[in-house]
Amino acid sequence: MMPQHLERRPNDQGGGPQHAPVLVREIVELLRCQPGRTYVDATVGQGGHSEAILEASAPDGRVIGLDLDPAAIEAASKRLASAGPRFAAFASDFRRLRDVLAERRTGPVDGILADRGMSSVQMLSPERGFGFSAPGPLDMRYDRSRGESAAELLAEIDEASLRRILIEYGEEKFAPRIARAIVRRRLAAPIRTTDELAALVSAAVPRRGPTRIHPATKTFQAIRIAVNGELDGLDEFVDAAVMSLRRGGRLAIVSFHSLEDRIVKHAMRALANRCVCPPGMPVCGCGRENLARIVTARPVVPSAAERTENPRSRSAKLRVVERV
Repeated sequence: MMPQHLERRPNDQGGGPQHAPVLVREIVELLRCQPGRTYVDATVGQGGHSEAILEASAPDGRVIGLDLDPAAIEAASKRLASAGPRFAAFASDFRRLRDVLAERRTGPVDGILADRGMSSVQMLSPERGFGFSAPGPLDMRYDRSRGESAAELLAEIDEASLRRILIEYGEEKFAPRIARAIVRRRLAAPIRTTDELAALVSAAVPRRGPTRIHPATKTFQAIRIAVNGELDGLDEFVDAAVMSLRRGGRLAIVSFHSLEDRIVKHAMRALANRCVCPPGMPVCGCGRENLARIVTARPVVPSAAERTENPRSRSAKLRVVERV
């Protein structure tokens, strides 16, 4: 049973939106957090998972946190200031994991976590443009100092490419209607704010009685993934992360999107099934020894209690592999 100090709790930094990390108990247990070991939180967010890992690996376990969002790095560093040198955070894309570890001369680490979900703090901050609970600029970038904003993307993309993004990244069945509506609208005026886009999508989608989610939810998700290139290089990250582990170290990835989970699953299986020797061979003769062992045959999902307490966790899937 998880110690009381590791029970789920929201970020209690006071004021503003709060974020509750998902599957905390399961992650701590599956990473086998222990004192004296080094872990990486490759998407540190508000620091909730890092905090739990630090507590489970006390008194001398360490966590290296990465995040593309500078605001997240600042928030996590403030939250975990009491950990002192046991926690270090860097503004870096998770795909630069091996570079960051090499720069710090860390050597192989004992566990790596990547939670691919959106922070509630990001989602509920109007100025970031990720959601539509309040009007805000149509930005959606994790790092606002570089790259193309959502408004810039929608001003330039052709209808066929936009339709593909909505289908692949949002699994939006009304993608053709929505893409057509966006392209027609921008001929009259650019789409600059989140409420403008949400209203446009709502008008394009047929109404069929009450629904659990807003009609624009999938469109916002798809555009956010495209703007940040969230799926680009995800399979390469799995490879790099496993190669950054010491033997017996584990990689845990939490996905919230079916396409993302599929990429993670196939990448993990590829590392665990490299050997093509016939079953029963006492020694590998093909030279393609397996690099990992699947720990979670099926993805771990939040309990009914967690889904009730934190509805945002409902689509989370956790997969874990171990370096062999």
